[in-house]
Amino acid sequence: MTKYMITTVDNPFNPAEDFYRWWLFDVEHHYKTCETLARLAQFRSDMTEEEMNDANEYAIDRMIELDFEKKYKKIQVE
Repeated sequence: MTKYMITTVDNPFNPAEDFYRWWLFDVEHHYKTCETLARLAQFRSDMTEEEMNDANEYAIDRMIELDFEKKYKKIQVE
């Protein structure tokens, strides 16, 4: 199953490899990427891993679609 994450084009950290530094950069720049992703994904506690992955990818795609500043990008996680 292919998994994806979202980041901003100016964030020098990879969220899959160094989430803490990636998150600090995101917070310092007031992007609120995690909060926006969680709101759009609408995760539930009864979701399977595949459903959560699908919800996550939907939210990432939606964030990029709505991003008029073109600051977000989707990255594939191995």
